[in-house]
Amino acid sequence: MGKIIAGVRVKQLNVMPDERGRLMEIFRRDDELFEKFGQVYLTTVYPGVVKAWHAHRFQNDNIAVVKGMAKIVLCDLRAKSKTFNVVNEFFIGEQNPCLIHIPALVYHGFKCVGNKEVFVINVPTNTYDYKKPDEMRLSFDTEKIPYDWGRRNY
Repeated sequence: MGKIIAGVRVKQLNVMPDERGRLMEIFRRDDELFEKFGQVYLTTVYPGVVKAWHAHRFQNDNIAVVKGMAKIVLCDLRAKSKTFNVVNEFFIGEQNPCLIHIPALVYHGFKCVGNKEVFVINVPTNTYDYKKPDEMRLSFDTEKIPYDWGRRNY
């Protein structure tokens, strides 16, 4: 993976199965990653689709994939950051349950890497302001971010 972007944290999630099904805690108020609660929302991504790039000026995101598998990619474009221009790539979801904490000003996006719709839960630190959204957007193929969303066959 290389160097993790400054402020990014990854928490492995614990799945507890029994004969009735399974339970997975994603985020708790007493979690060391917890700062404050803004809202909880679900977004989905269809197979092969990329949702990228965006960042927030003020809010931090806490993302988990609860159905399917996604490639979550982050890029640090904070000019004064020790990890400026570093890209992180995570494959998370049913086969690798994680919570990814993404600090403000770090660009991020995701892609469904399976053949079924992916369900992503986000618990941001602020509520969405419909009149003045805290969003900065770049095209998925921007030259400002050194990343190709195509599949790599290692």
